[in-house]
Amino acid sequence: QVQLVESGGGLVQPGGSLRLSCAASGLILSVSAMGWYRQAPGKQRELVATITAGGTPDYADSVKGRAAISRDNAKNTMSLQMNSLKPEDTAVYYCNAYITSRWGARPDLYWGQGTQVTVSS
Repeated sequence: QVQLVESGGGLVQPGGSLRLSCAASGLILSVSAMGWYRQAPGKQRELVATITAGGTPDYADSVKGRAAISRDNAKNTMSLQMNSLKPEDTAVYYCNAYITSRWGARPDLYWGQGTQVTVSS
C-alpha cells in the first residue's frame, strides 16, 4: 500500500536544468533514507544521490556540483535539482525510500516506476 511516484522528467538541452520530484503515499509511519538512481540503456542502475532522514545528502562523483537533493519530511516528498545537464545524464531516473508502515517493523525499500530524462540538442 505504499507507492512512490516520480515526476519532472523530459527532454532538455545540454547545459539545461531539470527538477525531478518523488512523492511517497499510502500507509506510512516514517520515511528513512531516500535516494535517486538512474539507468541508461544497456547499463546497470547507478546511484545518483541519497539523503538521510535528517537531510544529509550524498552524491555520486558524476553529478557532484551539478545536483542538489532535498526532501520535505512533512509531505513525504523528495526532489532532485539537476543543472548543467550533459548527454550522458540521459537515463531513466528512479527514486527509492526506506519506509516503515507498521509499528515495530523494520523499514522496507520501495522504488518508483521511473521517469525518463533525455539530454539532447
